[in-house]
Amino acid sequence: MMPHVHERTKTMRFLSASVAVVTFLGGCTVGPKYQTPTINTPAAYKEVTPQNEKDIDNWKTAQPSDAAIRGKWWELFNEPELNSLEDQVNVSNQSIASSEASFRAARAMVQEARSQFFPTVTTDPSVTREKQSANLREFSTSTSGSGTPVAPTTKAFTDYSFPFDATWVPDLWGRIRNTVKASAYGAQASAADLANTRLTMQAEVAVDYFELRSQDSLKQLLDSTVQAYQESLRLTQVLYKTGIDNDEAVAQAETQLESTEALDTNVGILRAQYEHAIAVLVGQPASTFSVPVESLKTSPPPIPFGVPSQLLERRPDIAADERLMAQANAQIGVARAAYFPTVTLSASGGPQSTSASNWFSWPSMAWSLGASASETIFDAGLRHATVMQYRAQYDETVANYRQTVLTAFQQVEDNLAALRVLSKEIEQQDVAIKSAQRYLIDATNRWKLGLDPYLDVISAQTALLSNQQTMVNLRMQQITDSVQLIEALGGGWVKT
Repeated sequence: MMPHVHERTKTMRFLSASVAVVTFLGGCTVGPKYQTPTINTPAAYKEVTPQNEKDIDNWKTAQPSDAAIRGKWWELFNEPELNSLEDQVNVSNQSIASSEASFRAARAMVQEARSQFFPTVTTDPSVTREKQSANLREFSTSTSGSGTPVAPTTKAFTDYSFPFDATWVPDLWGRIRNTVKASAYGAQASAADLANTRLTMQAEVAVDYFELRSQDSLKQLLDSTVQAYQESLRLTQVLYKTGIDNDEAVAQAETQLESTEALDTNVGILRAQYEHAIAVLVGQPASTFSVPVESLKTSPPPIPFGVPSQLLERRPDIAADERLMAQANAQIGVARAAYFPTVTLSASGGPQSTSASNWFSWPSMAWSLGASASETIFDAGLRHATVMQYRAQYDETVANYRQTVLTAFQQVEDNLAALRVLSKEIEQQDVAIKSAQRYLIDATNRWKLGLDPYLDVISAQTALLSNQQTMVNLRMQQITDSVQLIEALGGGWVKT
């Protein structure tokens, strides 16, 4: 048998033995098995009862398709201007862009972790021209074992080398597998964070939009009120000139008109702030962005409700916290793998010759194979403390998850309660406005007949304006609470 054939046979035996050991140990994975903590969800929402559904505008029982579809939920409000703004949010909002970049980074970390499954191969080719010193002496060993000094070659020669080095750390105890799991769970949590950021920004645009529209409604109300007060002032001036009324009534009418004009002007401040806030959300400079004036006319859309347990599946913030729990659990396995030895397999080889003509011949091949194992004998409790740290972090994520679930149910119930109360309050406020209008008509007629002073008219006008302003605010609160309810439920539904 040729010597090099014998060497290759021993090499194959070494590799076979190494692979067998790695295969045997490769199935060992340390670390706790992940299970989603149990959450006690209520059977139904407290605020959703058959009696309440009859009392509240646009409530309905959810159909199977309602709870499954999440998309352009803002289209439920039938507002073309809002639809356009929401489309801009998805493209230009910088918070969403930042979350999307974080998600891409998390996804890249998964690829980084998976790369550890495979060997690392490097190469360092070189061509070296060399000449030894003539003053050096080498020893030539004869068959008898005696050494005689000989002069080295003084000719220059070229060393051609093309080595390949490979190292591989097999995943014997699941360290890499748990690292990949942790990175994958982290990427999934980042994807849920992206979805939650997108939902939050979309809801914020809708809320700001409807609050801006409520300011337009308030401006329209105050504009008409100013016109009515101007007419009242004109009438009091006419009556004063004819001697029927006095200067006190004129002064009262002037005061009421001027204060209402100031209030009308002040509405522009809040409207401008809402407009600027929307500009930031859609990724545009506030200086070049504007929303046309239009009063609030939108009614709350039909909002279907599923069973509370579906909230755990629909809310992206709940999904993010659940994935963070899984990530923390996998990191416990990574920490526990440090208790076991690390085995490293290495190999190097490649052609090396002083002549390029026989560079790839077998005698020019140089190689080496090896295996090493390292184990920490004493670390003063470092590994134990690390495992305890990750266990505590896992417990923290469990608590955060459960707190997020509790907060989610609170937000849903809060908005359901608000809509229930607002529906009743709007009905009562509508009756109050009608009463205030009747009161104003009676007070005006009695003043014109000279039976009552103009102060009674002012009181009636003030009462009517106050009730009308309250109605505008209630309508605004009702529509914004509808948006916040959809956000609390994790998204919207398509129309059926």
